[in-house]
Amino acid sequence: MILRVSTPAAGRRPAVLVAAVLAALLGLTACTGSGGGGQTAQGETAPPGQSAKVAVEPAEGAGDIAPRDPVSVTVSDGTIAEIALTNPEGEQVEGELSEDRSSWTIGEPLGYGKTYTWSGSAEGTDGTTVPIEGTFTTVTPSATSGVKSNVGDDNTYGVAMPIALTFDAPVEDRAAVEKALHVETDPEIEGSWAWLDQGRAVHWRPKEYWRPHTEVSVRAELYGVHLGGGVYGDNDLTVAFSIGREQIVRADTQEHRMAVYRDGEQVGDYPASFGLESDPGRVTRSGIHVVMSKHPTYFMNNPGYGYEDFEVQWAVRISNNGEFTHSAPWSVADQGNRNVSHGCINLAPADAKAYFDSALQGDPVEITGSSEPLQPRDGLYHDWIYSWEEWRSMSALNG
Repeated sequence: MILRVSTPAAGRRPAVLVAAVLAALLGLTACTGSGGGGQTAQGETAPPGQSAKVAVEPAEGAGDIAPRDPVSVTVSDGTIAEIALTNPEGEQVEGELSEDRSSWTIGEPLGYGKTYTWSGSAEGTDGTTVPIEGTFTTVTPSATSGVKSNVGDDNTYGVAMPIALTFDAPVEDRAAVEKALHVETDPEIEGSWAWLDQGRAVHWRPKEYWRPHTEVSVRAELYGVHLGGGVYGDNDLTVAFSIGREQIVRADTQEHRMAVYRDGEQVGDYPASFGLESDPGRVTRSGIHVVMSKHPTYFMNNPGYGYEDFEVQWAVRISNNGEFTHSAPWSVADQGNRNVSHGCINLAPADAKAYFDSALQGDPVEITGSSEPLQPRDGLYHDWIYSWEEWRSMSALNG
């Protein structure tokens, strides 16, 4: 027997399919429930919005805030709508708002002894507005101390030139000062700060002479820094300078000669007369001196030895104790033979002029052979009398 299976007519299939789709949709609707009440696709209730929470630093009403202390506003559960920090004169302080508008950070140091006021608002995730408000007061120093530099912008110096920062008064918190000092060099070179002049000056020198043609930049971010004892920094300081060619003088008091080397080659060798050795007050000091200044004409004064306003030509100062190289036509016969000066290096006029023309502030003058060494009491610059280990130990951060 043959069984016949009947099939629905073609025109009835769409009705069956529509019924199935409707059933599925009704079933889905039954699973998700009705659409009110902030529920998620999984049926969970969405968390309600939050009111913005504002945190200010320093705290409301804080006092004795240093001009460089952290100052900021941070908002959680919301964003900063508007913000300003103003000084007593109504001027706004510079600052930076983060990309997500959740924080604002100060962008400049504050003034001394001033009350600063916050204003503005934050908007929470619930859409409500919360004020940003409050005040704080900066410290009033017992005194301020300024700082100045021995090197100047765009100048060129010799390979022994130290960086010397001098303060108006001795510094108590020397570590705080060093943390605010920055030296950058190209190429990089090892160096360190050291405190001199009973804490009134801090010098930076490389471990060895500078490499010729080094580029140097110095930043002293000292305004607002507590220097100790209620004294605060009065100013910042920045300077950029260059190191020139290498020129080194090597002078031997026993050989009575002064030789000049430039970039490793000898370019001068002059007969000289140094300080009279029988008088400790006139002996030329042994050690590494540094060229400090040059004067086509200079008037020497030493009342203790009976002369004032004594005129010399082509004078190059190499220490603060009265040591120069200069023209000395009166001692030409002694130059190369005997030491008769009052501590200076006497040269013939033509030799003195030749050296004067070549000398650069910061050039080293290495003197050997005398009975008296260069010492701190001889003044600037005696930086190179110390070994590298001694120099580093004179840093407040390394000592």
